Amino acid sequence: MQKNRHPADPRRAAVRYAPRAPTDINHLDTHVGIDPHRHDDHQIVYAGSGVLSVTTDAGTWVAPPTRALWIPAGTVHEHRAYGRTDLHCVGLPTRHNPLALDAPGVIAVGPLLRELILAYTRGAEGPGPARRRMLGVLLDQLRVSPLQPLHLPAPADPRLAAVCALLHADPADPRGLAALGAHAGAGERTLSRLFRAELGMTFPQWRTQLRLHQALRLLAVGTPVTAVAHRCGWSSASAFIDVFRRAFGHTPGAHPKQPAEPGPRP
Repeated sequence: MQKNRHPADPRRAAVRYAPRAPTDINHLDTHVGIDPHRHDDHQIVYAGSGVLSVTTDAGTWVAPPTRALWIPAGTVHEHRAYGRTDLHCVGLPTRHNPLALDAPGVIAVGPLLRELILAYTRGAEGPGPARRRMLGVLLDQLRVSPLQPLHLPAPADPRLAAVCALLHADPADPRGLAALGAHAGAGERTLSRLFRAELGMTFPQWRTQLRLHQALRLLAVGTPVTAVAHRCGWSSASAFIDVFRRAFGHTPGAHPKQPAEPGPRP
């Protein structure tokens, strides 16, 4: 896979095409990405360490080591790493769609599914009875893995895009929708309707998702919890910890301690 340090917009960059989605491991340094590409297979991508984001025309999905990302066949997407990241990719023929998903999604990864993904990507030397059995168990685990609402949708309407750009630039911006809309040439009522119609969520829900995404990225590079809370717009560290725990099932202080894949890095 071609890696880059400044990922391009997948809607504008030249898109690489590979018929088969690879099953392999990539070791990425922080802020390194994999250029926009697509393939004819489905793919599961999982960060054994670090934090991984996947961006498509529809928005961005972010996954720490307790989550994996499902990328349907044909989806143009790019990856980006936050913190030193072991990127495990599992390519699946289109006949295998254990979650019946036709759009990207975030999947909860428990201890067994994690070990299956790590073992399957480490042993990508070829087919065999044991490997086929491992894949069968992996697919069974995926079927019972809950989906997680960690999607940050991308706006199309230019007024909505202008508001979202302001918050991307400063997630801690405390202004409400009316004040933000004054810079985008749209009223609060119009923007509120656009958030629901285009992005499928309210403005406060979208802003919380944005802040959680940014928090994951900052934590992955070792930013202290109190600083993350401040830079992402929470009123206090305790308020941030509460929202983070409800979203990810553990405190932000435990997040950098997620287990990494054993063995030396190249």
